[in-house]
Amino acid sequence: MDYRGLKVLIMGLGLHGGGLASSRFLLERGAEITVTDLRDEETLQPVIKELDTAQRNLNCKPVRYILGKHEIDDFKKADIVIKNPGVRPDSVYLQAAKCIETDLSLFLMESPARLFAVTGSKGKSGTASALHYILSKDRKAGNSFLGGNITVSPLTFLNSLTKDDDVVLELSSFQLGDIKNRKLNDTSPLLKPAAAILTTIMEDHLDRYGTMTQYIEDKRNIYRGQDASCITVAGDDDWGKSFLSESKARSLIWSKSILTENQSGGWINEYGVGLARFINWENISDEITELVPNKLLTPGKHQKLNFLISALAAYAMGVKAQTIRDSLCTYKGIEHRLELFHEENGVRFFNDSAATIPEAAAACIEALTNIDNIKTPLILVTGGTDKNLNFSPLAKEAKNAKELILLEGSGSVKLAKLLDENGISYNGPFDDLEKAVSCAKEKAISGDTVALSPGCASFGMFLNEFDRGRKWKEAVLRLTHLDMN
Repeated sequence: MDYRGLKVLIMGLGLHGGGLASSRFLLERGAEITVTDLRDEETLQPVIKELDTAQRNLNCKPVRYILGKHEIDDFKKADIVIKNPGVRPDSVYLQAAKCIETDLSLFLMESPARLFAVTGSKGKSGTASALHYILSKDRKAGNSFLGGNITVSPLTFLNSLTKDDDVVLELSSFQLGDIKNRKLNDTSPLLKPAAAILTTIMEDHLDRYGTMTQYIEDKRNIYRGQDASCITVAGDDDWGKSFLSESKARSLIWSKSILTENQSGGWINEYGVGLARFINWENISDEITELVPNKLLTPGKHQKLNFLISALAAYAMGVKAQTIRDSLCTYKGIEHRLELFHEENGVRFFNDSAATIPEAAAACIEALTNIDNIKTPLILVTGGTDKNLNFSPLAKEAKNAKELILLEGSGSVKLAKLLDENGISYNGPFDDLEKAVSCAKEKAISGDTVALSPGCASFGMFLNEFDRGRKWKEAVLRLTHLDMN
């Protein structure tokens, strides 16, 4: 598409990189850019500085900024509005726009690469990252790229792509909702991944959607553009079964228990090994094949399930089983997801800030209280802002932690009530992260594990879950360093 001379409004410059990447992409193609964001200039200064540098290097018309507010006339006058996924589609400002795009839609219109798309409520980042790692170890021609909701806009690597490359995109329900029913100029689907991968589905974002049905409706967009040349990977629960029955692609099932002999997919056996069996698949044996080893560098049954899901997609697309096994044996995981980042005086510190729903924090407790079948005392820092979710799974698992430390927020209020009802003690809530870290350090002795796994949104005390994770790590490192001095 030719963007030269078009007036483009970036709605939400943000701090994740999507607004910055969209602005750069469009500046390179000759568009006139206005940026509007409800955040103020001080908050956005690091991103503004990067964008201003890009504008000067391109020697194009300066970017116009409207910060701390939106002006409805900007939306009416713009030829294209680039929407941040976090903005609700029923926004009065978007209603005034002539044409709405996102960084994802701009990317999909031009990408020549083979696409792997991953979504879900829990595990999508871990699955997408592990899949990217596997594909990067199996390069015969092109390269493997990772982007999307994982905070890397795919526009940052679009110019480098060829038809021989693979792209793995983690996609949120918001991003999928933004491209519902979108078509290319030739009327083919805008989103048609070679592999559509759906991880665990749980309650999430009900503060925006209201019901699970509406939330899942957006998730379904990941496979709606597929045909029989593609694959869809989903679980054996009710949601997964509904996805696979609706998808026009070939089905692969992932499960925690053995599949029946007529089902293609994979499961985790009683020894913690991830196995696969493909029935009547071209160039793939019908024999049961090991894809995920028992021993991995990252802890947790849920992590192993994520690796199985990624392994199934890679195996179906031609990656050898040995390559998959070897890759997963050396994979160290990703930032903010059960990330071991520090050890001091026999105490290990983990960052699991991307656990933004109660079930994810519960999974963290399960993973870190039993590492390699060794019982480990856990001090858990948890809580934050509620998303209209049920905290019972976290409250139930919390009894297995040595100590609980709550961060301030509406979610912590709900969690504390359940903890009180069950006679489970806790510290806080704390309105300052350093106070929570100090409390954890006072409680911890050699052999303990300390983890931040909030089970909540980050709004209030932090800009986002990644800001929360970085500040957690900074506070831990700063306070342990002070102790050493």
